[in-house]
Amino acid sequence: MKSPLEILQKYFGYDNFRLEQANAIENVISKKDTFVLMPTGGGKSLCYQIPALVLEGTAIVISPLIALMKDQVDALRVNGILASYINSSMSFFEQNETLNQLKNGKLKLLYVAPEKLSSENGAFLEMLREINISMFAVDEAHCVSHWGHDFRPDYLFLNGLKKQFPKIPVIALTASADEITRKDIIKQLNLQNPLVLISSFDRANIKYFVQSKQSVLQNIIQYLNEHPDDSGIIYCLSRKGTEELSKKLKENGINSAFYHAGISSLERAEVQENFLKDKTRVMVATIAFGMGIDKSNVRFVMHADLPKNLESYYQETGRAGRDGLPSEAILFYSSADVMKLKKFAMIEGNQEQSELMLQKLKQMSDFAEMQKCRRQYLMEYFGEKHDGNCNACDFCLSEFENWEATTDAQKLLSAVFRLKERYGKNLIIDFLRGSRSVKITDYMQTLPTYGIGNNHDKSYWQNLVTQLLINGFLSESNEDFSVLKLNEESKLVLFKNKKVIFRKVKEKAKAVNVDVVETHYSTSTIDKNPDLFLDLKSLRREIAERENVPPYVIFSDATLLELSAYLPHTKEELNEISGFGAFKIEKYGENLLKLIHNYCEIHNLTSRISEKKPKKKTATKNTNKSPAGTFTTTFQMFKAGNNIEEIAKIRNLTIPTIQNHLVNFIKVGTIKPIELMDISKLQPIIDIAKRQSIQSLKAIKEEIGEDFSYFEINIAVAYHQSQK
Repeated sequence: MKSPLEILQKYFGYDNFRLEQANAIENVISKKDTFVLMPTGGGKSLCYQIPALVLEGTAIVISPLIALMKDQVDALRVNGILASYINSSMSFFEQNETLNQLKNGKLKLLYVAPEKLSSENGAFLEMLREINISMFAVDEAHCVSHWGHDFRPDYLFLNGLKKQFPKIPVIALTASADEITRKDIIKQLNLQNPLVLISSFDRANIKYFVQSKQSVLQNIIQYLNEHPDDSGIIYCLSRKGTEELSKKLKENGINSAFYHAGISSLERAEVQENFLKDKTRVMVATIAFGMGIDKSNVRFVMHADLPKNLESYYQETGRAGRDGLPSEAILFYSSADVMKLKKFAMIEGNQEQSELMLQKLKQMSDFAEMQKCRRQYLMEYFGEKHDGNCNACDFCLSEFENWEATTDAQKLLSAVFRLKERYGKNLIIDFLRGSRSVKITDYMQTLPTYGIGNNHDKSYWQNLVTQLLINGFLSESNEDFSVLKLNEESKLVLFKNKKVIFRKVKEKAKAVNVDVVETHYSTSTIDKNPDLFLDLKSLRREIAERENVPPYVIFSDATLLELSAYLPHTKEELNEISGFGAFKIEKYGENLLKLIHNYCEIHNLTSRISEKKPKKKTATKNTNKSPAGTFTTTFQMFKAGNNIEEIAKIRNLTIPTIQNHLVNFIKVGTIKPIELMDISKLQPIIDIAKRQSIQSLKAIKEEIGEDFSYFEINIAVAYHQSQK
């Protein structure tokens, strides 16, 4: 029997497991129930695919979407693995053929929809009793929970799996679930003493931007024109919104399509397939699109409207950058969206759930309005600590100055006090600014605080209210028409003269203000061989069309980037490139090598595979203030063979800045410690880091001595965090 690591290398072409994959795989192979929470793009599917190849029998994978099933099965078959699916898109004959393969033991994995298990009074489940089943995998497991953001009644039938098959292990997997949802999933699926594995929620290769919902169309068009080779998804709240935006993009020469639940299943399948196969560049969609979409080269996800909760936002933005390369999440925000969504949050006859939905909506709007590291807020929402200063969100990339707001805060809090905490922020602001609105009564105009804020415009006071709420100096009732309320901190400011000092954005970083040279795959920055990269993409497209699968199923963009950088000349050298298992080398190696060899002959180049070291994990933070895309540029120049000093000189940046860029990719796995430091120094640093309750580079430096640089310590700590 081959070990899980041997299977990973042979079929999937990777040298090491990531995050909690190894622990999940080992637990399932031991026939124990397992719960896995792993970020989108973190490699959840390997947690059940590899045990399926180790264990005797067939793994039954319960998956909610036809597109997801097809995608996963295509990818497995391309790797030489016997897999199939049964769903409503298949004819009776096709379903029968698949069932015969199952009965004859010819499948290692079978994907089915949850409704298949409950159909025909459980006839399918009854038939499974005659099959040698190795395990059950429940993908997108948050669908089983009423508290989950995408509850599906069909999933409730899975409650009986453990009763009917008590000795068969069940693994439940999801990318986004808060604590209440996690506990409910375990309860609903009757998991028996499951091993609960929660990986870091940090998608460090994604930059987060929130921009005001003004001139949205112009902003989107400008961004798409600045990123002409990038594929992405734009989410809208309504079906009509997707159709109108897609139409306007087409009018501006942008290849796009729309997707929502109102178009026919045939149209949906066609639109989705065109996007997956890179025939459509931009998908404008409602939330009906995307769950389980495995397209690895999505470079951006935009939200033209506010999502209803942070789980949805996290899962939707997580569809960007699944190949580990730098990507962007851009949210266009307006408080009007919050008012609109409040109506949808109310669930008739269920006050408890209504209150929970309203609370989740408030946390979503706080994320958009706050002035703090967006990544930190997102991580802390999911129960994970983060020290902020990620330098990969609009807040951290902005320039700041301190804002002394004590006097104005006292004016505003005094207005709330004088008006007996009975009004919302709009009336309070009108009152402060001396409005003559009919809502401002004669009595209100006699109060001493009436009009004392007329030296600032409305937007100033709206921002101050937001900052006071987010920083705990003011409270707000959770009702349809929320009312501002004083709290203990308010009273300290009003009556004890407590200082109120905020960081004020001097110059806000925006996703759209990106220099064209800095785009992810702009031909001036992709390694030294951008034309080879494009040739490889063309060859991949030809292969994909021949096999009728999406191009990224054949190879990811990250794999093609490595090929164009390291120029392998033999099948043995191909084995050093991430994403190449033995099956793919035999199947595609000859054509790829021929293309690379011809390119090298024309340009008088030789293999550079000796410069390539093995590959690893997912990313940490960077520490450079720079425009979006600058990390990508440094990464690509480094992979093209430039050393740190050369990159700093070419880019007119300091050496420490370039070093910090590169450390960002240690956790992503696109750069390994051995590429940046003497590997013998790695473990001594990690040994000290393990003893620290709070990670401090300075403390490590003081203990370890002068032979170790801060750069080396930074690399080792980043690598150590990825191992955790």
